[in-house]
Amino acid sequence: MVAVIKTSRSINSILNYNENKVKEGVAECISAVNYPLKLENLNFTHKLNRFLKLSSLNQNAKRNSVHISLNFDPSENHSKEKLIEIAETYMEKIGFGRQPYLVYQHHDAGHPHLHLVTNNIQRDGKRIDLHLIGVKKSETARKEIEEIFGLVKAEGRKQKKDFSLKPIDVGKIQYGKVESRKAINSVLNKILFEYKYSSLPELNAVLNLYNVHADRGSEESRVFKNYGLLYKILDQNSKPIGVPIKASEFYSRPTLKFLEGKFKTNEVQKESSKRHVKNAIKLAFIRENIFSPEKLSKILEQESIHMILRKSNEGQLYGITYVDHKTRSVFNGSSLGKEFSAKGIQESCAMNILELERKHQNSVSTNSENFQDIESKKYVKENLVDILFRGEKVYDYISEQIKRTKRKKIHRKI
Repeated sequence: MVAVIKTSRSINSILNYNENKVKEGVAECISAVNYPLKLENLNFTHKLNRFLKLSSLNQNAKRNSVHISLNFDPSENHSKEKLIEIAETYMEKIGFGRQPYLVYQHHDAGHPHLHLVTNNIQRDGKRIDLHLIGVKKSETARKEIEEIFGLVKAEGRKQKKDFSLKPIDVGKIQYGKVESRKAINSVLNKILFEYKYSSLPELNAVLNLYNVHADRGSEESRVFKNYGLLYKILDQNSKPIGVPIKASEFYSRPTLKFLEGKFKTNEVQKESSKRHVKNAIKLAFIRENIFSPEKLSKILEQESIHMILRKSNEGQLYGITYVDHKTRSVFNGSSLGKEFSAKGIQESCAMNILELERKHQNSVSTNSENFQDIESKKYVKENLVDILFRGEKVYDYISEQIKRTKRKKIHRKI
């Protein structure tokens, strides 16, 4: 189970969001806790006024509304009664057991999930502290509930089952605004809150995998000048199609200001994940004969690392971004170190090619068995000279490799 907690200044907007889902037929209000009337007797006004009355007891609290989503594994199919019990247990454990709250079961995503609506003003007017509630209370509650109810654990799941989000089907989507917003929203809800990215290009590296793109527009555009952000659906050729949607039109309001806050937080959090990506790349070069970035990309896919190669119109590689689906972290190649940048990877490939060529030349046999990799031959022909002339101290690096080889031969003779 994954729990996501959001706070707001407006209980009205939160309630409207969930009630509109009910009207659309993709959600159902399954429980109303600490209300004077039974659920079937509550209308929208009853639900709203219960929260507003408590909010009026503390005018100083600016963010007094709380919206929580409890997300379950796609393989789970819990009864309504069990979901209500899970929600009640969770709210009790995070300190909201005595607060009025509504439980909505949503059916608009590829995994079962609940939305809990409440506020943090108590009957005596005192405020329930929300600072670091996710770390201090929610995480502990989540783990205990997973054990109590036998839920699929958020940690330690196999990657293929864990990441179930699929790209937007651009062949089936109807390009009206409502359909586009719904499709984009399902991707944003997964990526924005579960992945660690520290720039807009890094975020787009993940979003583009699911046919979504966050766009600021050109520097001359009104969107850019007004500090705005648009979300677009991409076709199979990565070209925008359909109606762009303003960030402010999504419930989670993934605006540029919101993202910049995530950038700062994620920059620190993803630091511990660097080792996994770096080790995977190093091991790939040790275990395999890698002669091109494309071959490395295929190998890293087996480790759930998506390697995005950024090329110029002329086909020259100028940048690499790594999306690690295991740690859910995104890295620009150069941020991992020079050897993991586009230039560093190309130099490592060139080194392997030169080493293979050297062995080939020293071979007694004149056939091409040692150099039969078609991809390697093509890469040598098209890129090797360019890489060597472009690289920093590539020749020094090569000479050191050859020196080490010679030393080994000398020691063997001795």
